[in-house]
Amino acid sequence: MARTQTPRTDKPKTTAGQLRSIVKSARDVMRKDKGLSGDLDRLPMLTWIMFLKFLDDMENIREAEAALAGESYHSAIKPPYRWRDWAAQEDGISGDDLKAFINQDEAVRPDGSRGPGLFKYLRSLQSSNGAGRQEIIATVFRGVNNRMESGYLLRDVINLVNKIHFDSSEEIHTLSHLYETMLREMRDAAGDSGEFYTPRPVVQLMVAVTDPRLGDTVLDPACGTGGFLVEAYNHMLAQCRTGADRQTLESSIYGGEAKPLPYLLGEMNLLLHGMESPSITYGNSLAHPLTGITNADRVDVILTNPPFGGEEERGILGNFPEDKQTAETALLFLQLIMRKLRRVGRDSERGGRAAVVVPNGVLFGDGVAARIKAELLTQFNLHSIVRLPNGVFAPYTSIPTNLLFFDRSGPTHTIWYYEQPLPEGRKNYTKTKPLRYEEFKPLLAWWQKREENDNAWQAAAADVLKYDDSGNILSANLDIKNPNSGDPFEHMPPEQLVEDILLKENQILKLMSELRGMIENG
Repeated sequence: MARTQTPRTDKPKTTAGQLRSIVKSARDVMRKDKGLSGDLDRLPMLTWIMFLKFLDDMENIREAEAALAGESYHSAIKPPYRWRDWAAQEDGISGDDLKAFINQDEAVRPDGSRGPGLFKYLRSLQSSNGAGRQEIIATVFRGVNNRMESGYLLRDVINLVNKIHFDSSEEIHTLSHLYETMLREMRDAAGDSGEFYTPRPVVQLMVAVTDPRLGDTVLDPACGTGGFLVEAYNHMLAQCRTGADRQTLESSIYGGEAKPLPYLLGEMNLLLHGMESPSITYGNSLAHPLTGITNADRVDVILTNPPFGGEEERGILGNFPEDKQTAETALLFLQLIMRKLRRVGRDSERGGRAAVVVPNGVLFGDGVAARIKAELLTQFNLHSIVRLPNGVFAPYTSIPTNLLFFDRSGPTHTIWYYEQPLPEGRKNYTKTKPLRYEEFKPLLAWWQKREENDNAWQAAAADVLKYDDSGNILSANLDIKNPNSGDPFEHMPPEQLVEDILLKENQILKLMSELRGMIENG
């Protein structure tokens, strides 16, 4: 059901400046607590507290609407576990009593009775149909712990969050932007572990050219903190004209996330941007056999930056065809994405479409990688590859990255390449001088009317695919350099040149390992 927010008349309006001050004050209080070591601890703490306040404000609205309609309303969280029961009073439960109520499996509750502690209760929530808001709450809190050591400082944070009015559209709009800033700060603090970050200009570009339409189903199987899903939601929200359109949109956005922290942050991010009940599945999207994917599981649009360079456990690899099993997580996700796209037919005229971030190694890899790419080119239309410049993902990785755009309309005949140039005088992007969306304007103009130029060229799929005399794929090298540029290594930073060489050597080692296995197995 679409959310309709109206400012509460019994509460003073909070300005954008006051809201920023509230959040800053809460974070300052958290800095005093010895149990929290930095933004990687503080933001999750602040998020679960805001999450519960948000839910209570939404349920207050639903209860009021139901009362006006003469209907009954059953809240997802029952007394005495609602925010209003234990958190809303400024002089409410505090200190060790508050910590015990939140942390312990059994505790004295705010109403004086004994029963399950807050987290114990929330983790046990279930709905009658097994697919309601209770399951979302339970899943969120299975990955959450209270890291604050001082129950008094925790009460101070709760009192500050209580001043945020999640039943006001204006305050939620301000807070959603503020939350994005906090996510960016946390990712910066995460360093190498911030693998769930995709620069917003890249997200905006992928959504813009894929152009999800109202009624399309959109999926990010590795959604992290929800950047692609938020952008797709906003893109389709602009197409809504009626309440029925909003209901259609609410049921159109899906995600999957395997790690508890980004799952929590992603849920909150989507809630703040207007989604009533985000449909994010907690778990590894690769954990189900590809053969089990049915038409009901397929979607119209997939937007994602899947993890790469990782290594999945053996049980996960068993979900993939024997000749396409690999340790490279990006290649496993690529196969999943291909299977998840809607086929051409009754439900789709063109079939599903996808935009995917991949490392350079996927383009030039042989062996298993070649077999996967051969399937991509012969059964899907890989119509465009955007080659991103140095440093787009700084400071998280210096590995060269590319954007693959493909759909299920038929086999690939021609692949268009577009090399996004660096601004004049720049050798790479940095954390302090990142990519800006405005720099994609020439690409967006070219996308609508394609022709070869200094940054754009094309290749025939038939020239990419190389077979042996028996018809077995030998290579499918998509790493085609811009024919209009000079030596591709001439302006490459030393660390990227080393990374490029190591990637190629790793691909060779993987190929040799596969060949050894084939020889040993006869």
